[in-house]
Amino acid sequence: MYTSAKPYFYGTGRRKSSVARVRLFPGTGSITINGRDIDDYFGLETLKLIVNQPFGVTDTTGKFDIVCLVNGGGISGQAGAIRHGVAKALLASNPEFRPALKKAGFLTRDPRMKERKKYGLKAARRAPQFSKR
Repeated sequence: MYTSAKPYFYGTGRRKSSVARVRLFPGTGSITINGRDIDDYFGLETLKLIVNQPFGVTDTTGKFDIVCLVNGGGISGQAGAIRHGVAKALLASNPEFRPALKKAGFLTRDPRMKERKKYGLKAARRAPQFSKR
């Protein structure tokens, strides 16, 4: 579906249970997520800002087109996964971006995951309601 003869830089990003496969093409700054424009895919402006953060750190805003496939998790986790993938793809395009991206924390996989439910409880930490009588 997204086959291309044009050269691109690739990065895989992960966050919670979301996985984003990101391709960076030299271009004008258009962002396509799962075949849809970023404005159609993310309703919140903050999520669009999260996706664009690596470009701000490396001063490459508007120099690359993003085409990415993302699945799993919710929209917030997907935005974080795309940011991680974009940072890794930018690193592939130019290794000199490493100190700036690392300082901003975009190359680190966020290890926080959903805590498992425990027996005897209603959720991970939610105990059954206590009744004195």
